[in-house]
Amino acid sequence: MGDDALYGRRVRQPVVAATGVRRPSLLLLDVATVVGFAAIGRSSHAEGLNVSGVAGTAAPFLAGTVAGWLLTRAWRQPGSLSTGAVVWGATVAGGLALRAVAGNPPPLTFAVVATVTLGVGLTGWRLLVRLPRRPG
Repeated sequence: MGDDALYGRRVRQPVVAATGVRRPSLLLLDVATVVGFAAIGRSSHAEGLNVSGVAGTAAPFLAGTVAGWLLTRAWRQPGSLSTGAVVWGATVAGGLALRAVAGNPPPLTFAVVATVTLGVGLTGWRLLVRLPRRPG
């Protein structure tokens, strides 16, 4: 904690250029992507959309997402495409590996769908924040 926070001064959070979005909140976009992936997957396979089921499906992938954020120090440049690529890889690799270790090895088709879906989600918002904005 810096001196500003210790003495009660307001500390501004870093902002992603051109969006006005505070960097720590961008982790929530990655979390939402993974939770959405888990919910849609469970729904499409009639596994039920309950909190514990979605959380159980998302948990290994969320662990991979956190690992990717830590590995890249994503809070420094969360909107970077290179950060997004590493977070994507860590999310998929970590999620699939943790599922396998837990005794639930995923079939190849699931691995392919997870890779593509999470890739679109985890890099897609990073591409969107880079689009030029119309003035006014």
